[in-house]
Amino acid sequence: MTSSSSVSWLSAWALLAMACGDDGPAVEADPQTIAFAALVPPSVGQAQVVVSATASSGLPVRYGSLTPDLCSVDRVTGLVTGLSSGPCTVTADQAGNTHYAPAPQAMLEIAFVFTQEDLTIAEVPSLNVFDTGRLRAVDSDAVAVSYASMTPWICLVDGGTGLVTALASGDCAVLASAGDKQVSQTIAVGPAVGPTIPGVPTGVEVFAGDSPGSVVVQISGTISGGVPIAGYTIVSVPPGLVASGSSSPIVANCQPSCAGLAFSVSAVNELGQSMPSLPVDIVTGYAVTATFYEPDTQPNDTIFVGSFTLDATTGTVSNLRGRLSESMTGGATPYPHDTMTWLTLDHQLSTVPVSLDGASGLLATTFALDSTETLSSSPSFGGTDGFSPGTGTGLYFGYPGPNPANAYARIFVNPADPTAPPTQAQIDKLAYADCTPGGMMGATCMTGTSLAGYGSLGSMSGYPVSQTTTKQQN
Repeated sequence: MTSSSSVSWLSAWALLAMACGDDGPAVEADPQTIAFAALVPPSVGQAQVVVSATASSGLPVRYGSLTPDLCSVDRVTGLVTGLSSGPCTVTADQAGNTHYAPAPQAMLEIAFVFTQEDLTIAEVPSLNVFDTGRLRAVDSDAVAVSYASMTPWICLVDGGTGLVTALASGDCAVLASAGDKQVSQTIAVGPAVGPTIPGVPTGVEVFAGDSPGSVVVQISGTISGGVPIAGYTIVSVPPGLVASGSSSPIVANCQPSCAGLAFSVSAVNELGQSMPSLPVDIVTGYAVTATFYEPDTQPNDTIFVGSFTLDATTGTVSNLRGRLSESMTGGATPYPHDTMTWLTLDHQLSTVPVSLDGASGLLATTFALDSTETLSSSPSFGGTDGFSPGTGTGLYFGYPGPNPANAYARIFVNPADPTAPPTQAQIDKLAYADCTPGGMMGATCMTGTSLAGYGSLGSMSGYPVSQTTTKQQN
């Protein structure tokens, strides 16, 4: 028989339950989860998207923003409004009721991009789980691009190289940034394929390291074989150097110099080693500045500012191009804040091997026109081939006929150590000639040569004084 006190207690509990409805504290505490529906990333300039998440309990979900400076979210409808470029983090919550415990919070990252301008995606990898591949974005203003994964549970991204490592199946979202410009890219990651040994590494690049006698080996992609890649083995060609590393990029040392070597790469996983890639040359971009002192046009000197590509395996220079200042123009403020006229020199048409101070090197010359016709080739004026420094007595090519108005600049390249300060003998072999209207004194071109290098000073007593070479970012 139930006591009156027990009846009173049960009645009180029933009244409390009726007052609170179904949103009271969980009694049975059944678990529940939340899953976001797939979302197409917003296009560039798109400010609003609607997200949708579902709780396994069927109870309504409420939304929020963990990045309120980047986006706002309607709590009920899931309408997300981007406020600034960047990765917006949206949350979904379900508080539970008398039958279900609160669900663990779910999160979704959305990349809003409001400025793309000249930042574009140039290369997108195809990936399965455990594969690696390079995503590459290019900025037309040559601003360095950095990368970030917005889905780190699906993929990891090297911030400097854009190398993507797939961790799980799904949509891998990557954000590329260059200054205030951003662009996003989604990569569909498929399930693991295998297991087997890795595929041959692809997109292998080798360029000079930051220290003499070193190279950096960069791998753009590897098919994993269905299991994680354990590392890479690097072998030189001709043989002699073996190096290894766990991930790209890898630094290999080959003292005293890596010049003359090529490199192949094999990938390794727990099942074995891949076949090696084809040997790859050491190809590096460099920036160069050469200065010619001009006693008659101070404070302005003749300056060549340019760049070139060095293949240290074959010892060849290509793509030498840049700008040459005209010291007879401009005001009283010297380089680099000058107001001089600058010529564009885009045609590398001469490369001459030399040995200076015991170092084998190259004298590379780039021209304004797609022709070497610059200085007089007439023997009566001491001319030879139409451009060799110190010839033609400074008269323009074809004198006294029409002037083709050409110009050139010559630099020295040391393939064994391009960034080493040049010796005086190497500086003495630098030269320039300017036969364009801004470089003319009647029929005589502005030239710059040294007595030690070519037997005479330039036409206005100008001569080379320095050259600096630095490695460009690869």
